[in-house]
Amino acid sequence: MIRQHDGKHIPVLASLEILLLFLIVCPLITIFIKAVIINDRLDFSLVTATLMESDNITMIVNSIVLGLWVVVISTLIAIPLAYLFSRTTFAKYKFFDIIFLIPFMTPPYIASMGWILCMQKRGLLGQLCPTLFSDGIPAFFTLAGLVLVMSLHVFPFMMILMKNAMLHVPASLEESATIFGAGFIQRMRKIFFPLLTGNYVIGALLVFVKTLSEYGTPYTLGRRIGYAAFTTDIHRYAAIAPISFGKAAVLSSVLITICLLLWVLQNYITTHRSYNLINGKGSAAVIHPLPVLKKYCAWIYIVVILFIAIGIPYFSVITTSLIHLRGYGIAAGNFTFSHYYELFTSNTYAIQALTNSLFLAVTAATIGAAAGTLIVLAVRRYRHHNGKVLEAVSLLPEMLPGIVLVIGIMLFWNDIYDILPVYNTMGIMIITYVVLFLPYSVQYVTSSFTQINASLLTAGQVFGGSHFYIFRKITLPLILKGVAAGWMMTFIISIRELVAPSLIAPPNVLVISTFIMREFEQGSVSLGMALAALCVAFTVIPLLVLNKYIDTQYKA
Repeated sequence: MIRQHDGKHIPVLASLEILLLFLIVCPLITIFIKAVIINDRLDFSLVTATLMESDNITMIVNSIVLGLWVVVISTLIAIPLAYLFSRTTFAKYKFFDIIFLIPFMTPPYIASMGWILCMQKRGLLGQLCPTLFSDGIPAFFTLAGLVLVMSLHVFPFMMILMKNAMLHVPASLEESATIFGAGFIQRMRKIFFPLLTGNYVIGALLVFVKTLSEYGTPYTLGRRIGYAAFTTDIHRYAAIAPISFGKAAVLSSVLITICLLLWVLQNYITTHRSYNLINGKGSAAVIHPLPVLKKYCAWIYIVVILFIAIGIPYFSVITTSLIHLRGYGIAAGNFTFSHYYELFTSNTYAIQALTNSLFLAVTAATIGAAAGTLIVLAVRRYRHHNGKVLEAVSLLPEMLPGIVLVIGIMLFWNDIYDILPVYNTMGIMIITYVVLFLPYSVQYVTSSFTQINASLLTAGQVFGGSHFYIFRKITLPLILKGVAAGWMMTFIISIRELVAPSLIAPPNVLVISTFIMREFEQGSVSLGMALAALCVAFTVIPLLVLNKYIDTQYKA
């Protein structure tokens, strides 16, 4: 390894710290400054006035209530699935691990649009069953529907976390309880669930934070039912007249504070309320065979969840994209591929959106991969305090709501426009994408780097290799898969990004997400859903392949 105090490389570390300070920390500080500095003096009047507005009080309560309900519903969906796929004979069906990732990988605003198209008056459900659902399902367009759609997006995260935790519960504990006469319910209540409490609380907190941070579903479905949330109100203050960046900054500050407090709570629980269940002895998981009736019930439950989480939104998006005339709806002879053909030929806005999205995704992924690799190398070389600070700052965007970072970038780069006129150009979009998705590259490269034995690098030094030679011949080939995985993840997420371009894109610049939203809102639903279907293909298929590849590498 390169010596910890190699003075020649200190400027590299300092340069990276200054760069991240400029790109990430300064925008966040700008948010707080805009909230409390008025006319060049400290003034909390805007904070007080904003938080005392009845609409904002209602919005904050709405967001918290929404987050709590999503935690409850996602728990009710995820816990039975986690148990089935970890402690029963259903554990042998490994392909479900991939299938249940699809709802989490689907862009939330697209899934939300699919539900709206199905459940609205004269929607797809009403066309399929006109006698029963001619007016759609009005109950869906309430808080219950919003909670359902958001829960169907995040439950796979909870399911995977709890499944992994259940797999680590030693079989000896259950066997001991069985020997002493404990039944199934008693084993669950006295042993199983108490051991999982810490993991569950961590998952619940993460789901809650993700719900507060989500923009796509509250924007599409929440606005339609008049249910205000943090992200939609911040967007409204920052993008819709009368614009008030000060109020947007105040609400962003509140959201940052809530998220950081929850992250602190999560770290406390991780440290003080987790159990070390893995030891050197090894322990096979207990697999409980299910009676025939319970097995059938389990299959029904799995099929129902897959149907509402994947079947309904995907059916709605794909069917709508193929409908020629909306007035005729689902009818023989009213299906066409012309909307897909139009996207690549005659519709200049669609072509522009595709071109812009590909350019932004490729550029952001390339810059992010290079920056992430440099950051990981610097952190590994300098294991003292500065290296840890660099790593923490690089991962900060993952901990905070995307809309908050975008607001901070807007305010900061607007303030320095006279010095660096990047705001309101494609350059500011590239910067925003790199900042938002830098943690992916850092995490994937870090994962690859931790698998490198230090003796390989030491051997290179012993035989006289320079630092660059060792990097080129040893380090880079070994971390290249992690770099490629980080590049691919950034590319995929950038293709579907909604919140950044909706706020920071220059005038008349469209990307895939904003084009879909525009067509959906203006009534050209079939054309918008055609691009939405392609967007899902661009994101879900590569993500499934990437996940399978990473899983294969991990097992190897």
